[in-house]
Amino acid sequence: MTTYAKVKQTLVSLEGAKATMDMIGQISWEDQSRKTFSRNAEKLHVVIERLKKRVQIMEFEEPDYKGF
Repeated sequence: MTTYAKVKQTLVSLEGAKATMDMIGQISWEDQSRKTFSRNAEKLHVVIERLKKRVQIMEFEEPDYKGF
């Protein structure tokens, strides 16, 4: 497995984790839990955006990766 594939796999996993946190945050009964899940989802959002930029750089540097 190439480094690019590992980075893309990590990106997809993090997007899934963020979606789960968003969902749990919305259905949580406790206000503190809701805030915690929302705060952590925002932190993941920042990481996901940075990783997306890294993927774009990798695709620019190696055009063969584009489209995977």
